[in-house]
Amino acid sequence: MGFSVETLVVGPIEENCYVLKDEETGHGLIIDPGDNGQEILAYVRDNHIEVDLIVNTHGHWDHIGAVDFLRDALQVKLAIHGEDASMLTATREEMAAYSIFAGGKRPAEILLKDGDTVKFGHCSLQVMHTPGHTKGGICLYGGGCLFSGDTLFAGSVGRTDLPGGDYREMLESVRSKLKSVVDDTKVYPGHGPATSMGRERRCNPYLQER
Repeated sequence: MGFSVETLVVGPIEENCYVLKDEETGHGLIIDPGDNGQEILAYVRDNHIEVDLIVNTHGHWDHIGAVDFLRDALQVKLAIHGEDASMLTATREEMAAYSIFAGGKRPAEILLKDGDTVKFGHCSLQVMHTPGHTKGGICLYGGGCLFSGDTLFAGSVGRTDLPGGDYREMLESVRSKLKSVVDDTKVYPGHGPATSMGRERRCNPYLQER
């Protein structure tokens, strides 16, 4: 039971939106539709994908921009970790105080927690709670892939200087919580190029134990 992965780079700071398709059933999953809703929708329709769910790896503005548009267009639900749920519905004034222009969205229909399973067609991904970038940051793991949001990047990790960020939590997440992710797993981050878990263990300074 395999799935394909399409990367759509969207928005002003080039966020990676991922569209997954179960090759057997044609059902799919959208991860982090941060902007360019029409482009994402066109890809889904052109490739005859029946989207089962939208998932956000966290609640920052560059990852949530197109969620309401796509929920309406595709008639699907949105899932996010409970710790980041309030970031969807915050007022612009509340978020502007922290220089994170987000919020203004409808509440998520599904609140995720560590160990949950996200399903589309005959495929599934495990929810791994990886705080550090935000309190409710998650990775999605399965099918030989890790969708790491802004937790793990090629050669780096997500910034921890924004509200909800915590450097010690980030190190705990990438060094301990991701320990079960095998080396040949392909890592799809929230920004920048894909990598592998093995490469990050060898080369990423934040994964090196000191």
